[in-house]
Amino acid sequence: MITIDTSYTGHVSAGSAAQRREVPGARVTKMSVGPMDNNTYLVQCTATGDALLIDAANEADRILELIEQETPGGVGLIVTTHQHADHWQALAAVAAATGAPTAAHSLDAEPLPVPPQRILAEGDTVSVGELTLEVVHLVGHTPGSVTLVLTDGSGRTHLFTGDCLFPGGIGKTWRPEDFTTLLADVTTKLFDCFRDDTVVYPGHGDDTTLGAERPQLAEWESRGW
Repeated sequence: MITIDTSYTGHVSAGSAAQRREVPGARVTKMSVGPMDNNTYLVQCTATGDALLIDAANEADRILELIEQETPGGVGLIVTTHQHADHWQALAAVAAATGAPTAAHSLDAEPLPVPPQRILAEGDTVSVGELTLEVVHLVGHTPGSVTLVLTDGSGRTHLFTGDCLFPGGIGKTWRPEDFTTLLADVTTKLFDCFRDDTVVYPGHGDDTTLGAERPQLAEWESRGW
């Protein structure tokens, strides 16, 4: 049985309990998996029970146990935020066991162990019961990284950013031009579009908010990482 901590802090670590956050209309469960402390997220519509899994990163048995325990109806879709292998080690096993279709951006699809049945692009939407999540394409960490945008019933926004935005900086890039592109995309598509109370759920580590990170944008640009 997966232990669930309902006192949500956004901090999970290897071997720790998963954490559940209740927001108007939705339930977000966050769990750390694998040696790189990857976050996997289960997003559920509280009205219908329908669910979406974001990043079947590692420890397929634990992810499947979480799905069985928290979503009796299973998951309707598995989204992979980007092509890096630490984010899809459990994808084939979880997809096979659940029968759920998989989704990713076309530019990051080729390395995945399961060809995505659904190709995601900028401006697409993903439905989970009565919830609608918007797809934002961010270029730089990888060519086809995606962020999923959920607006809850109170109007607050929740961003599942993969490895594009963390507390303290944007995701790793390997060329100056990729850093420039990613910082520009994160600035114009996230910081310029959403309020300071917007919650950021990254692919590793703790949550943050856009308001906590916004004052650092100039520093990130100056330091170049």
